Amino acid sequence: MFSKAESKEIREQFWIFFGKRYPRKWLLYNTKIKDVHLKFSFDTKKAQVSIDAESSDEVFRAYYFEKIQSLRLLLLDEVSSEFIFDEAYTLESGKVVSRGYVQLENVSIHNKHDWPQVFDFFNTNMDRLEVFFLTYRDIIDS
Repeated sequence: MFSKAESKEIREQFWIFFGKRYPRKWLLYNTKIKDVHLKFSFDTKKAQVSIDAESSDEVFRAYYFEKIQSLRLLLLDEVSSEFIFDEAYTLESGKVVSRGYVQLENVSIHNKHDWPQVFDFFNTNMDRLEVFFLTYRDIIDS
């Protein structure tokens, strides 16, 4: 078990090493759509690459999620056949978002032996998700 300070330091180390291994600017929050973001998530049980509709207005969140779901077959083909859609995904903070994601299970940010696998997972899947998003951004934002 790690203290909060130790856990925070391990998380910071992970992201520093990831940035050094893949020194590129990721799209993430710079999608040009106010409430739609691409994200990396990694905790003590899983790693995720996701596209999130985060509007606090449920109508806007549902609208963007519906647009993303309308591209379901393309996402499954171009990003991952294991892409998951969750209209009401609850974050650790308790905030509810609509999330489409691909997940790597049974990995922990606290286990440095898992890091190389997660680095590759993040790089491969976020690259695919970014290409997908840039290709179909106009449809999501129409």
